[in-house]
Amino acid sequence: MLLILLELLVLVSCAPPRCDPGFRGLCKPRVEEKPKCADIQLSYCDDMAYTQTMFPNILGHKTREDAEAGAEYLLISVVESLLGGECNPEIRMLGCSVLAPRCEKAEVLKPCRTTCEAVRKRCSHAFDRIEMAWPYFLDCDRFFVGEEEGCYDPLEGLKEQNVEAVDSMETLPEEPATSMQFTYHSNAQMISILKRTEEQCSDIARTYSIGRSMEGKELLVIEFSKNPGQHELLEPEMKYIGNIHGNEVLGRQLLINLAQYLCSEYLLGNERIQTLINTTRIHILPSMNPDGYEVAVSGVQDNEDGDEEDIRYDTSNIGRNNAQNIDLNRNFPDLTSVVYNRRRQKGYRTDHVPIPDYYWFGKVAPETYAVMKWIRSIPFVLSANFRGGDLVVSYPYDLSKHPLERNMFSPAPDDQVFKFLAGIYANSHETMTNENAQCGSSRTLSQRGIINGAQWSSFAGGMQDFNYLHTNCFEVTVELGCDKFPPEEDLFISWHENHEALLTFMEAAHRGIKGIVKDEVGNGIKGARISIRGIQHDITTAENGEYWRLLHPGIHIVIASAPGYTRAIKKVHLPPRMQTAGRVDFVLQAAPLEADMQEEDHAIPSLGTYDRFDPYNQYERYTQMADLTQNHEERAEKPWWWNYFVLPGGPAPTWLLKHY
Repeated sequence: MLLILLELLVLVSCAPPRCDPGFRGLCKPRVEEKPKCADIQLSYCDDMAYTQTMFPNILGHKTREDAEAGAEYLLISVVESLLGGECNPEIRMLGCSVLAPRCEKAEVLKPCRTTCEAVRKRCSHAFDRIEMAWPYFLDCDRFFVGEEEGCYDPLEGLKEQNVEAVDSMETLPEEPATSMQFTYHSNAQMISILKRTEEQCSDIARTYSIGRSMEGKELLVIEFSKNPGQHELLEPEMKYIGNIHGNEVLGRQLLINLAQYLCSEYLLGNERIQTLINTTRIHILPSMNPDGYEVAVSGVQDNEDGDEEDIRYDTSNIGRNNAQNIDLNRNFPDLTSVVYNRRRQKGYRTDHVPIPDYYWFGKVAPETYAVMKWIRSIPFVLSANFRGGDLVVSYPYDLSKHPLERNMFSPAPDDQVFKFLAGIYANSHETMTNENAQCGSSRTLSQRGIINGAQWSSFAGGMQDFNYLHTNCFEVTVELGCDKFPPEEDLFISWHENHEALLTFMEAAHRGIKGIVKDEVGNGIKGARISIRGIQHDITTAENGEYWRLLHPGIHIVIASAPGYTRAIKKVHLPPRMQTAGRVDFVLQAAPLEADMQEEDHAIPSLGTYDRFDPYNQYERYTQMADLTQNHEERAEKPWWWNYFVLPGGPAPTWLLKHY
């Protein structure tokens, strides 16, 4: 043991003396080399107005290699593509002023805060559009300074190069607020586009949510009108719904493009679009089944690795249903069967049929619930839902009146009106009425591009039958083509084929008659009935006694009635070329309530139960399910660009996420 201690002492005594500042000349203190200005070697920053930089940079990157390996540099290298060329090269040069700051006389100069604030004000919406947060390293207060601190303008070179171009651009008209891209969009991209459209056309556009899908995705609607968010007296309301089946995707894309088109054309002064929006309240729900859409997209991508011949076969039904595996277009209350069962009863009606209580004991999808509540909350007049798998417009009824529910022509009381409306879309479509272009199982039965739903393919629980039998809304189904998931290169052609039909059908909300039903004092009568002789289907007045009644051209006898009032009758003539609704008002005189109520009891046996909606409080249950689902991180939807920035072995750049 003693020998070991002696050896240790010898080693210590032989060790070189440590550097001790108290003993002069014992050792030389280490002198750290001061950073120096060096040439800029970041390739995406080689067009800055200065040529030298210094590391560590403003973000703390010690070397050029550190800066190049970071997500910050990756972002500025692809920002032009991410933002579709917008705000380029301003964003890139602003980022370079932080990643490769200006160096003069061995000192780093910081960029000016005023320049940063100006760029952020002009370009923040571009990041909002792709659901990306404003980059942290472009924080104007944190990394930029005021002029009193000796800052420099990072866009100095750009301004010198483009001063003439800027002057000439001031005389040119503004670019359209939204530019259509004929490509498929993820759910995050779709919402971003709708939000940006709302921002660009804030005077005429508004987005709002009607609920959430089973997996918590927002069911977002964009509305166009001269006063968004407000119902105008006698202004008809119409809606478009796409993607009820997740794998039928063309309608979804057409409606996204339609929203962009309405916004840009209104701003450009298109008189037709301005008249349409100023006189109509338009609601567009591009995707009713966002969960199914995601499954459909992933199914197509998975099959692209396989044989090309098998792609369409394997993916034909992938993503059709929602996340609960429910077919949403079979999930609405089957009111058509209720009508068929009552048709032999005296005074039976086919309008405002209540939802049977037993319906709520079945599995009601959150998406179905949200749309039903939406339909009941707004006095829609006209509607179309967009599907794929055929090229035809179908109209009610969807359920056959055959005892065994076999396919059979089963007209609704408004059969002539529905044929007229369906024909408006089909005749305005580029190819739908062309026999050579028709495809699918409807080909042998359709007439000039339109067909009765039950005659073609009978089923219960469809959305268009529910609209007609439960509300004042007349809905048709537009089948956009036999390819449910057409290739992206066909999207522009599809837009061209449907563009005119989409506009003409919206204008059809002004066909027929409209008016106000008042009492003798001049007060509007809510819930009054507007009947058409020969058509066993009434519509009812909304708030303030206003109504809209879609009708085909011809002569019609119109009857207005309400409990406690006498009936009023008028004869109207609608010419074939009449494009706007005829104004037909009614003034009803008070009548003995007892006799009138007795008459109404025979005519409308179940009127009292129409307001009975969701008696078992399903809404609360669905809300809780959606909230719980949203809280699961594994189901949280990341933006389409996220995976590009997640670098192997590095921290996840959560600062890019807008809602992290």
